[in-house]
Amino acid sequence: MISSCRSGKLMRMSGFKNFVLRGNLVELAVAVVIGTQFSNLVKQFVSSFVNPLLSLVGGTPNLGNLSLKVGKATFTYGAFLTEAITFLIAALVVYYVMVMPVSHLLHLLERNQAAATRDCPECTMSIPIAAQRCPECTAVITPGTHQPQPVATVGS
Repeated sequence: MISSCRSGKLMRMSGFKNFVLRGNLVELAVAVVIGTQFSNLVKQFVSSFVNPLLSLVGGTPNLGNLSLKVGKATFTYGAFLTEAITFLIAALVVYYVMVMPVSHLLHLLERNQAAATRDCPECTMSIPIAAQRCPECTAVITPGTHQPQPVATVGS
């Protein structure tokens, strides 16, 4: 009974260890840390550059000070505007600095991959252009053409 209890605890600890050391969890932790730092960077960019530019138009150097008082309630809409601008700038930076270049790179890689492969006309599996036989259906394919050659059968 004691050994089965110990092995049960070991199995639970082993499962927990596998969960914690799984690659996705580590990648997620790194993404959260980098995301937090990126958020701080964008907030500082907004307070250092965007707010002074907006103050040229609106006359207030800090949107966080903007508020509206109705009766005893105070609405700090300036803080919301600052966060909204921070979000928009972060979204623009992520799109133009990360999404567009990676998308362009993937498109180039796909184009190069497409130039290096072709589809087998028999089974439509992607094969190298120089392949003479399809590894999936074993059809004989002449390099440079897309038509398979008939496979010689025994007895013909």
